[in-house]
Amino acid sequence: MQEWLGMTAAALGRAIAAREIDPEALTEAYLEAIAAHDDRDRIYSAVMPDRARAEAAAAAQRARAGRRRGLLDGVPVSWKDLFDTAGTATEAGTALLKGRVPARDARVLRNANAAGLVCLGKTHMSEFAFSGLGLNPVTATPPCVNDPGAVPGGSSSGAAATLAFGLAAGAIGSDTGGSVRIPAAWNDLVGFKTSAGCLPLDGVVPLAPRFDTVGPLARSVEDAALLFAVLAGTPAPDLDGATLEGRRLAMLETVVMDDIREAPRVAFEASVERLQAAGAVVERLHAPEVAEAMPMSGVLYTSEAYGTWGKVIEADPDAMFGPIRERFRGGKDVLAADYVAAWQRLEVLRAGWQARVAGYDAVLMPTAPNMPPQADRLMHDDDYYVTENLLTLRNTRVGNLMGSCAVSLPTGVPSCGIMLCGAPGGEARLLRLAAAAEAALA
Repeated sequence: MQEWLGMTAAALGRAIAAREIDPEALTEAYLEAIAAHDDRDRIYSAVMPDRARAEAAAAAQRARAGRRRGLLDGVPVSWKDLFDTAGTATEAGTALLKGRVPARDARVLRNANAAGLVCLGKTHMSEFAFSGLGLNPVTATPPCVNDPGAVPGGSSSGAAATLAFGLAAGAIGSDTGGSVRIPAAWNDLVGFKTSAGCLPLDGVVPLAPRFDTVGPLARSVEDAALLFAVLAGTPAPDLDGATLEGRRLAMLETVVMDDIREAPRVAFEASVERLQAAGAVVERLHAPEVAEAMPMSGVLYTSEAYGTWGKVIEADPDAMFGPIRERFRGGKDVLAADYVAAWQRLEVLRAGWQARVAGYDAVLMPTAPNMPPQADRLMHDDDYYVTENLLTLRNTRVGNLMGSCAVSLPTGVPSCGIMLCGAPGGEARLLRLAAAAEAALA
């Protein structure tokens, strides 16, 4: 059963269908692995064995009766601790929401239940999801699979760790500025950011609702596509026959290559060469829309985040990790007129960007321009924290600002990812392209 823990979700689903794996035995294998793991309490904020066993038993009964609900029926996954779970605390990584127990599951969790997925529990995250580092001294900082002294990336930090350490077959996270893609990249996983509004946010603790998105972390593009379909309650995208032959890809050079560290740069350039060798046509792209939009992040993100949580924060500010509290407070004095003007200008820039990239199948860039920073130094060096946090989220934020869907793929170099950005609403097309890219990079 040990080998089950490293299998893809799709492979597990096929084995269940072939009656080679029993969903109850599979769930027990994961629960035993979680219980035995030294970093269990740094990864899971809450393990839910009773719920997991009940859902696995129902999946096993359906499998025996030939009434499986889909390929992932009976496959165990983890959920970031901002998805409401009925009767189990959902605290979004902050002491300010301690004891918050919702009465109903989030909509996407209900969709997953309807497809037969097994809920193993909730995973630790950056406080209120407002950091790309994954450092959280208030609750817990999960480990990075490639460096025990480094942060794992955030804010879906525990989500990535459950997959990287064999403690779930899939993980559901959220992405407001890179929170699915960064931990995926730093832990050598696939991370899929959906377009804003593509998946329902009912029952998801918000950060900046106009940018918030739900997305899966996975061991393969196929798994990401299947999990996306489950969350949406729609058929899975068709990935069969995906190819890079003749696909036009734009390699963005504006902003995203500035100050990039050596390992991510080398990994990205080598990956682009492999995509070209597989038949893709790659052209360099400069986009003034990106250069203009990036400095607007401070107005757009912090004001919406502070408007959402300011009263809660100021009621007990000392309960928060200082750097994240101060990041929220960056939006405290933003004028409403400036926020409205920024959004109006961003819509113009988005239209210009979409026109500029309309002839390409995707836009390429390094997922993160840096490597996972050291946790101890982040705790004691304020300048290092600010610099690394902003740099970490810089490239991924391009996708959020431009309204794109995006996927991060492993490059084969530890903690270095390559990102493909697609058109808003183009999830199925992007996943098909990503499947072909994954094969070229394998």
